[in-house]
Amino acid sequence: MSENPKHSLSTTPESSRPSKIPKTQDHSDQEKEEEDKQQQESSMSKNPRIQRYLVAIEYIGTRFSGSQQQPNFRTVVGVLEEAFLKFIGQPVSIFCSSRTDAGVHALSNVCHVDVERISKRKPGEVLPPHEPSVVRRAVNHFLQKSEGDITVIDVRCVPNDFHARYKAQERTYFYRLLSGSEPLSTFEKERAWHVPEKLDLYAMQEACKVLVGHHDFSSFRAAGCQAKSPIRTLDELHVSEAPPTPYFPSISEKKQNNSSTEDSHACSREPEIDLPIDSFSNSDDEVGSNGITDLGFGIRRRHHCYVVTARARSFLYHQVRLLVGVLKCVGTGELTTSDVERILNAKTVTAASPMAPAYGLYLGCVKYDLPRDA
Repeated sequence: MSENPKHSLSTTPESSRPSKIPKTQDHSDQEKEEEDKQQQESSMSKNPRIQRYLVAIEYIGTRFSGSQQQPNFRTVVGVLEEAFLKFIGQPVSIFCSSRTDAGVHALSNVCHVDVERISKRKPGEVLPPHEPSVVRRAVNHFLQKSEGDITVIDVRCVPNDFHARYKAQERTYFYRLLSGSEPLSTFEKERAWHVPEKLDLYAMQEACKVLVGHHDFSSFRAAGCQAKSPIRTLDELHVSEAPPTPYFPSISEKKQNNSSTEDSHACSREPEIDLPIDSFSNSDDEVGSNGITDLGFGIRRRHHCYVVTARARSFLYHQVRLLVGVLKCVGTGELTTSDVERILNAKTVTAASPMAPAYGLYLGCVKYDLPRDA
């Protein structure tokens, strides 16, 4: 992409640049690990008949009042514990790797649960643990009998001291923004943040360079955050354009893409991969003499879809949504890269832009160093 002079970074005095923090372990993480180690040693199951399972789940966040158990509210943990109760006939406790707020979706959140398999025909008789595939099918059976807005996507056995939250090495979040004046599709309601204005992708990418790395993120830490330190290492923060979903290319679009990529694949045996981004959106198509884009009757104009990727070992309360709020304002021209530096240096959340809504945020994946013999 060619650089636009108006997007180039202005020279900023050295004193106004974000202060560099020594690259050490996050303070709150270090304290947390010490507390967690004690907690794990005291709470570790000594019963060899109990099997601990690591369970990956996906869910539609707008259907739940968050992930954590709350009295009188429908939560991810509550629904999952109910499904396990119906499956094994006794209550269990679910521990999630990452807490998600109401409205936040999960492509893959991870939790652990301890199960002691007791015979239903002969109460008191302990049976060998269920295979992970059996757990997945059985729990999904009861989940789908409910609302069908949460699904177990993977299960595996882990040692009894393996904790879904404390053993997580990094977490990746995605945030979807749909840009364009066209009203949001019914299929996209509560799945992305609709921004009517055009977004400057290059400007947002430049702003990411200011925020990525090891910083005091007090300006991106919502009130109520329980972390003891605002210092975090943001390993990745990036904005890219992606195909809008659901996307169903027409025959003419397929032919156009094939012809445009034919030369690049002529000497390759690899299958065709990503389509050019230009073929994913018609929101900027040429308009006719009447000032209306002629797409044919009943054909919806698609939006430009942008995805913000944020990856770190741990995040502060509402950190990702506050980051996205600032990036969106950079994309619309309300803020500049210099403003982002100023906000980061301010070290107060009052300096940040309004927070992005929850329903555009997705917990993408949680990374572990899983034991091979598990």
